[in-house]
Amino acid sequence: MNLLENIRQALRAIRANLTRTILTCLIIAFGIMALVGILTAVDSLKASIYSNFSTLGSNTFSIRQSGQGMRRRGGGGDEKEGPPILYDQARQFKERYTFPAKVSISNRASGIATLKFNSEKTNPNIGVYGVDENYLEATGYEIGEGRFFTVSEVKEGNNEVVIGNDVLVKLFKGKTDPINQFVSIGDMRYRVIGVMKPKGSSMVRSGDNTVYIPILNSIRYYTGPASSVGVSVTVNNINQLDYAIDEGIGLFRSIRGLQLSEANNFEMSKSDAIANTVVDQVSYVTIAATIIGVITLFGAAIGLMNIMLVSVTERTREIGVSKALGATRKAVRTQFLVEAIVICQIGGLLGIIFGILAGNGVSLLIGGNFIIPWVWIIAGIVFCFIVGLVSGLYPAIKASKLDPIEALRYE
Repeated sequence: MNLLENIRQALRAIRANLTRTILTCLIIAFGIMALVGILTAVDSLKASIYSNFSTLGSNTFSIRQSGQGMRRRGGGGDEKEGPPILYDQARQFKERYTFPAKVSISNRASGIATLKFNSEKTNPNIGVYGVDENYLEATGYEIGEGRFFTVSEVKEGNNEVVIGNDVLVKLFKGKTDPINQFVSIGDMRYRVIGVMKPKGSSMVRSGDNTVYIPILNSIRYYTGPASSVGVSVTVNNINQLDYAIDEGIGLFRSIRGLQLSEANNFEMSKSDAIANTVVDQVSYVTIAATIIGVITLFGAAIGLMNIMLVSVTERTREIGVSKALGATRKAVRTQFLVEAIVICQIGGLLGIIFGILAGNGVSLLIGGNFIIPWVWIIAGIVFCFIVGLVSGLYPAIKASKLDPIEALRYE
């Protein structure tokens, strides 16, 4: 009996015992769904992290106050917080940095601001960021309507604002041209000069539920002169990024007045390094998810083996008839093994489909993208084959060793 005939026979046996087969397939399906679903969500999360941090640009590095960023991999305890990066220091760096690059200074003025326009107002969850004229190049954001800040507007700290798309929809509702309209941020009145292109939410923040004001305006009315700012540097040639970082470290040490024997009291990092740090942490979730999925599949394998043993008992007379008609031990053994593997593959395919839907459902909830995890699909099929082989082996051997005379007499 060839493999194709074995598969046909397995399908006939499956149809003959439909209820038992459905229960078995569901056991396998839930095991595979747990494995594929969790790992699909994790893969989508990783892709989302890289996509979100890539908006900073692979040719960008940043300078920030030490102790305020993410903990380094392998680090223990709390990192000591360094002195703030003052606006004056950042401005000196921007003026004195001669490397072919664009330098941008920014800070976060508020994360709970409320904007008003006439009778319309937003929820108190608007992010307000103080920025300079180079901010767009440093972040990859784009203007949809109007324009961004000029150098003179940044230096003067004018009461002007560029709003995100969500703010546009909430305040103006598509009925009024926002450009040159006046909106209130708290008690301050600002003139709208531009609207950002829709950006969507990210792991970092919602790109559309934000507004941007000149950095000096932010310091003057929100954070104060003693607060820390961030510096982003976008290098013209990505191949010179490491040289640009080295020069930036030297210049900023000079501005901070550090001696040769003193360590840096600020952090310098590449945008992709931040993403790698986050992904490293997510990798622990991948390991945990794999262990959970394997344990679930182990339970499914035990369940399948038990059901196959029951099947051998129920079909003892059928096995006796087959042997009486000339079926060899090998043929009987192969038949039960193929049946176990076919059941596993049916359950596995259901589990893969459910797992992809569940994993991508979670991914869409956290702002990720829809992905088809080919690696985990292939892994799921292989796992199902192994589970079917292991679970069906003992029942198949037991069936092949049945005495045909005793089997025919079995009731």
